[in-house]
Amino acid sequence: MRRLLLGLLVFANLCPVAASAAEPASTAFVHVNVVPMDRERVLRDQTVIVEGDRIVAIGPHLAVPANARTIDGHGTAYLSPGLADMHTHSETRNDLGVYVAQGVTTVLQMGGARSGFLDSTVPAANKGAIPAPHVYAAFLVDGTPDYNGFLIKTPAEARAIVGLAKTNGYDFIKVYVGLAPDVFDALAEEGHRLGLPLVGHGVTSVRLEHQLAAGQVLVAHAEEFFYTYFTPRGVEETDTPPDIKRIPDAIALARKYHATVTADLATYAAIGHQIQHPDVVAGFLARPESAYLSPNDRLAWQRSDYVNKTAKLDAKLAFLRSMVKAMADANVELVTGTDAPAVPGMLPGFSLHDDLDELEASGLTRFQALSAATRNPGAFIARTKGGEPFGIVAAGDRADLVLSSENPLDNLSTLRTPLGVMAHGQWWDGQGLRQIADGVRDSYRRASAMPPAQ
Repeated sequence: MRRLLLGLLVFANLCPVAASAAEPASTAFVHVNVVPMDRERVLRDQTVIVEGDRIVAIGPHLAVPANARTIDGHGTAYLSPGLADMHTHSETRNDLGVYVAQGVTTVLQMGGARSGFLDSTVPAANKGAIPAPHVYAAFLVDGTPDYNGFLIKTPAEARAIVGLAKTNGYDFIKVYVGLAPDVFDALAEEGHRLGLPLVGHGVTSVRLEHQLAAGQVLVAHAEEFFYTYFTPRGVEETDTPPDIKRIPDAIALARKYHATVTADLATYAAIGHQIQHPDVVAGFLARPESAYLSPNDRLAWQRSDYVNKTAKLDAKLAFLRSMVKAMADANVELVTGTDAPAVPGMLPGFSLHDDLDELEASGLTRFQALSAATRNPGAFIARTKGGEPFGIVAAGDRADLVLSSENPLDNLSTLRTPLGVMAHGQWWDGQGLRQIADGVRDSYRRASAMPPAQ
């Protein structure tokens, strides 16, 4: 009963801010400075016309369609692509609402979601029935039960599970560390045949180079290079990072197979900071934005085992920062990802901005950092899945847009407080975004105040 009441509260709070059937067919952004992200430039004082959920025209002196909704940037606001978090574990409508309120218009759910998320929440999100980013989803498989993946042991099971994932609407297969080599190869072959490419971790018995050669398209964490590339087979991982002279080898590997790498520096930093420091997790939960974390996730953060580990990750984090910067300079396709909310400190939506900050602090230019959250995810999806283009502000692309008061190429933090967000052709101004976020926060407060179930 308590779960049912919480679900009703969530539904009641999110529905009023979803766009209705009265949503205008056309939207015109006028007098906006466009940051298209096709290359590093700003187009001053532009008009951007959106029809339905697509950008149809951009120019300095375009006629505004009759009956179009007009959003005036007054020559001072900046219009840039919506952001993408390419490694999440969110599976609730509340989390999806928080993402939108933070300017995140695309997410890749990286495994562990219940079937109801794929059956009902994702379709509602992707047709604009609820405030949400566009959701892509990966089906998580493993060869051991240690990490809660769907367990497969034989090549026949691997081929069957790819078909099942396709039937159930998944976009990718996520591989985890315990798969056997013949099972991995079967997944790669069947995934290629059915159009579900492999993404995920380094597989201990397979090794990253073979995985990429077999067609894995995304390395789910930059640190996977530690485990199944830099460290020799059978050698125990230590806290000592590889020789920095090996970074070009990792770059060459990624470029050889056109692999995409998730630059999850904020996540790795959060893990490193909380090891042996329970006060760090308490600090995460004391932040004002933790009001948008579900009660279940608050408990999970408090019970997380990261704090009990003994690894010292500072030196390896410094190595990762150098490697990610070198990859960006070498045009390895980097994408942002956070693991939110599975890792304590990684709050849906907010942590994406933390990752952008970490990228900039690691020496990436703001254009490189923002590319990892916009144009690169769009290019990755276009190459691996096709479908609607997104990630830049261009005619024909999905109208996933963020309006900000400053140029994000001058100040990335302006994206933390958007003036408005468009996703699925729906527009939420600042007040609408606050209403989404407030509805999530208030539903959690009411849920926490409910009496225990009898």
